[in-house]
Amino acid sequence: MSHVLAAVAWPYANGPRHIGHVSGFGVPSDVFARYMRMAGHDVLMVSGTDEHGTPIQVQADAEGVTPRALADRYNRVIAEDLRALGLSYDLFTRTTTRNHYAVVQELFSGMHRNGYIVPKITVGAISPSTGRTLPDRYIEGTCPICGYDSARGDQCDNCGNQLDPVDLINPKSKINGETPEFIETEHFFLDLPALADALRQWLDSREGWRPNVLRFSKNLLDDLQPRAITRDLDWGVPIPLDGWRDRPDKRIYVWFDAVIGYLSASIEWARRTGDPEAWRKFWNPQGAEGGTPSGGGADGDAQSHYFMGKDNIVFHSVIWPALLGGYSGEGSRDGEPGRLGRLNLPTEVVSSEYLTMEGRKFSSSRKVVIYVRDFLERYDADALRYFIAVAGPESNDTDFTWAEFLRRNNDELVAGWGNLVNRSVSMAAKNFGVIPPIDPAGLTEADEALLAAARAGFETVGGLIGRHRQKQAIGEAMRVVAEANKYLSEQAPWKLKDEADKPRMGTILHVALQVISDANTLLTPFLPHSAQKIHELLGGTGVHAPMPVLEEVDDLDGGPAYPVLTGDYTVGTRWESVPLEAGRPLSAPKPIFRKLDPSIVDEELARLAG
Repeated sequence: MSHVLAAVAWPYANGPRHIGHVSGFGVPSDVFARYMRMAGHDVLMVSGTDEHGTPIQVQADAEGVTPRALADRYNRVIAEDLRALGLSYDLFTRTTTRNHYAVVQELFSGMHRNGYIVPKITVGAISPSTGRTLPDRYIEGTCPICGYDSARGDQCDNCGNQLDPVDLINPKSKINGETPEFIETEHFFLDLPALADALRQWLDSREGWRPNVLRFSKNLLDDLQPRAITRDLDWGVPIPLDGWRDRPDKRIYVWFDAVIGYLSASIEWARRTGDPEAWRKFWNPQGAEGGTPSGGGADGDAQSHYFMGKDNIVFHSVIWPALLGGYSGEGSRDGEPGRLGRLNLPTEVVSSEYLTMEGRKFSSSRKVVIYVRDFLERYDADALRYFIAVAGPESNDTDFTWAEFLRRNNDELVAGWGNLVNRSVSMAAKNFGVIPPIDPAGLTEADEALLAAARAGFETVGGLIGRHRQKQAIGEAMRVVAEANKYLSEQAPWKLKDEADKPRMGTILHVALQVISDANTLLTPFLPHSAQKIHELLGGTGVHAPMPVLEEVDDLDGGPAYPVLTGDYTVGTRWESVPLEAGRPLSAPKPIFRKLDPSIVDEELARLAG
């Protein structure tokens, strides 16, 4: 058994999340976490809402509310949507907890002591009309490196290079279009060059990563520059240094604060379980004084897998490992780990590409969007999860179209998987009332072949999920479904009407139901809602696929109360074939999936058009 951390990107709490977001960070992480639990591993899946930074402040000002009130609203909306989608977080929290503040400040202090955070006078952008700081992402101009005319002040999405707003050609504020003023200001910088050699050594040791992630990450190392990790604003985590902690105009930069959330959420989870040190087995499994050195976990008993969209690769494959290494004292300046011990670097960074919608990039402002909440009001959660798993942006940008969603739902979920379940259970219930026994005469070659194919799926599908090849994995699971449908059509048990043929009919249906049970287990990480229903149709009792719950909790350190996602995932089925018991009662089934009317395509396109 391994200790497996599923670290899921933190959705930003400035609005509801759309289906493009959950195709990158949500469903892939849940499929992985559910499978690893079913396979017997100790899994910790954590995340929360990212709630600091100027964008929250700007939107709160526009709505006439406080940043905290805005974050409160969208924290709840996002948590409710992720619960409805069935994402099995052990803890989904937020970055405005006092626990999170303390952990962020501990890492900042540890890196500062080790010499990897240094002060520097820099040039910052302010709005001439308001006098307020303009965040890097709110400044746009021409990239000085590749000439792309819509580069952001922090990064060029075209060439991937990190930028400073002052370097942009013809910079403009995205808020009001004015040209920013650049003034001198003092900030703290992460000394990335001092950590570059350690990062390169670690990246060179990574095996099995998606090629685009590893290639992009290594290319960034060629020109690493110190990066500012504080900002001129009053909404965020205070800087924990004398002369700075009480300043109302300086805060830790939101990207630094957010990635530390993986650690702070793990610590909060441990504290809530009653074992405050339980987080260490996922982060420094040799104990508080040791930990696995130099990127551990891959060869030890702890693994950490980080899930995000490709626009966040740099923060997870370079910045976050740099922070962890600096705190652990593993750069060119050396140093000693802080009180949290030596911390594991990521085992794998699992980045998805972009999901577009009807050929266009998702854009809330342009109304090219469908939010998770709106989607789930009209369609089933497993229908969305299936589309993301089988046709999502795992390794290439993928376009979501309503016509393709309709086809996948009706032709594959309903006509393929749902029909197999319905007709098999219906025939068995009608003719036997129970799961029929196998004829003492034994199984035919066709029976044995189908059962063997289903059993083989556990190693094949599980291996693919474990290597983050989820499209291939669900394809293999659905191949078992197709084989079972073919078997049922060829054996035609409905033709065996004579009493003398009933033992053979029973054998065919028993084999079909056994394969349905196996296929249901193979599909459980992808389709947990329907998996529970199918488990019950087969006469099963208890929890087959555990679901998250939304709980109201008190802040552990005296702050305001807030909702969290959590759940009991110690229950549920295991990743193995379980023989069906002949004689288990069956009843007439209800359809598992809803067949959608083709008119939904025109209806949804009309909504999209406005």
